[in-house]
Amino acid sequence: MRLFVGLGNPGAKYAHNRHNIGFMAVDGIARRHGFSPWRRRFQGETSEGTLDHEKVVLLRPTTFMNESGRAVQEAANFFKLSAGEITVFQDELELPPGKVRVKVGGGIAGHNGLRSISSHIGNDYRRVRLGIGHPGIKELVHGHVLSDFAKSDMPWVEALCEAVADNAGLLASARDSTFQNKVHLAMQAKGFFDKEDGGAP
Repeated sequence: MRLFVGLGNPGAKYAHNRHNIGFMAVDGIARRHGFSPWRRRFQGETSEGTLDHEKVVLLRPTTFMNESGRAVQEAANFFKLSAGEITVFQDELELPPGKVRVKVGGGIAGHNGLRSISSHIGNDYRRVRLGIGHPGIKELVHGHVLSDFAKSDMPWVEALCEAVADNAGLLASARDSTFQNKVHLAMQAKGFFDKEDGGAP
């Protein structure tokens, strides 16, 4: 069994923020694979289904980003899951828009959601880092992550969430590098990356 956690802030005010791309990713997985309707529990909302013959519970914490770890710990305790069975979908400033990297453990790079989760369950969970780009100046970061994606961003945001959903079964079976490659190729095929260097347009 696996727990897939999308990070974001609850409520309509935040729904289209860059910080909420983790919510968008797990929403996409639920839609694509016909998961159960969302229901409130574990200080969040959950939806259940199967990916690659593995039972998966999706979790959207409703604690606000800074307290995400409370919801993750409650769900992990209920299902008796180790950190290694938990995958967190997060926004990543240090990656160009639309790029994806998967890693287990590592630093939190100032991400308050990751800080909260690590303080509750340790650091050895998988992170799916979804690139949102950096505004270029440290002082602009807070406003950048808590502002909505621009209308011009939506094509790549939607394409990325679709590619993540289409290949989510690879994460359920711990084929991380294959997942990363398939998502990248899907984005490239839709014209979002340059074929030579794989960079954002």
